[in-house]
Amino acid sequence: MFSRIGVAAYKADLTNTIRLCGFLNNPQTKFKSIHIAGTNGKGSVSHMLTAILQMAGYKTGLYTSPHLKDFRERMKVNLPGRQSGGEMVNEKFVIDFTEKMKPLIEEISPSFFEITVAMAFEYFAEQKVDVAVIEVGLGGRLDSTNIITPELSVITNIGWDHMNLLGDTLEKIAFEKAGIIKKGIPVVVGEVLPETFPVFQDISKEKRSPLSIASQKRRVVDWHWEKNELIVEVAEENHTDHKTWQLDLPGLYQTKNLLIVLEVCFQLKQLGWKIDDDIIHKGLKQVKKLTGLHGRWEIIHQSPVVVLDVAHNIDGIKQLVQQIELTEHRELHIITGMVKDKEVEKILELLPKEAHYYFTKAQIPRAIPENELAEKAKLVKLNGHSFPTVNEALQSALQHAHRDDLVVVCGSVYLVGEVNTSIH
Repeated sequence: MFSRIGVAAYKADLTNTIRLCGFLNNPQTKFKSIHIAGTNGKGSVSHMLTAILQMAGYKTGLYTSPHLKDFRERMKVNLPGRQSGGEMVNEKFVIDFTEKMKPLIEEISPSFFEITVAMAFEYFAEQKVDVAVIEVGLGGRLDSTNIITPELSVITNIGWDHMNLLGDTLEKIAFEKAGIIKKGIPVVVGEVLPETFPVFQDISKEKRSPLSIASQKRRVVDWHWEKNELIVEVAEENHTDHKTWQLDLPGLYQTKNLLIVLEVCFQLKQLGWKIDDDIIHKGLKQVKKLTGLHGRWEIIHQSPVVVLDVAHNIDGIKQLVQQIELTEHRELHIITGMVKDKEVEKILELLPKEAHYYFTKAQIPRAIPENELAEKAKLVKLNGHSFPTVNEALQSALQHAHRDDLVVVCGSVYLVGEVNTSIH
């Protein structure tokens, strides 16, 4: 429902989730977990950590949202030693669970997301996972996932998104995200701003939770691309030798996420988890293969290069534009569609003026009609044509693009999910 109608489906309260999980005998207490919040990067960080934990021999659950193509993508179990992209929950489990919960669902009318979270927790408990990586849906403090007591809490960063729900200042947004910090449980924060640092400091002090800021522990010294892989050289505080890491996620923004993952692994090691550098190397080299992560500067076609990226808020688009500038190309084609509750005008202002635009929409009620998006874009001097579906827009871009051009699909997770990746 949230993907369809937005704000009206958001329940800022944990009561229903507590009721649902109580009915199931509190499955969330039956496995260890790592909780991940943040404006951007939480999906990538969740998948990287899952790949590493799986490589370390742990049976690992992964809960993420939203899904791109199949609802079952939201809950996966990654088996140690299995080289596939995480086993999605099977259809029978989803159906049986929904049947079992129907009387309670009818009684308390929980949101789609609340039911899904309870389903994931029940699934991970039934599967007897060693650990589950749980990505926050929205915010943190009042997010349905926030009934777990994790081994570690992680907040990737704070930026502008969902201000209508989380608050109109960075401090307010940070306060909501910091709501996942639990008493005495260590917390890793990716990067801080002058406005957000005091919020994290105060809350972790009050909860007596050891706080570490990933961007202060390590820094990226150098990076380059090699065959669609990102090679990153990292310096660590109090260490003279640098370490080099190889990622199968080529987006430059992954350098920030890498620093978070390295600090999380360090903290987990302190807690007794068996994760060494060799395991981290192996996991990072095959995140996509091990977990099935898609839509992060994902190249689906060569000559012209076609890239899918789920960037959809101000910070995400800024990083995407930086990536485009660093990618060799002749001309640029951008296929974009957005949903109504984003800061559409501000996002459009960030996009490159000289690109050819193909305005379209995802097939959900929340999407902005393509003609309306084109009108808004014209006001900031972005010109192009409108298409009713993303695949029609993509066909047109491929017809007009030279083999040395770059075609980027962005603006909404739902839009990227509708792309037919078997293009010719």
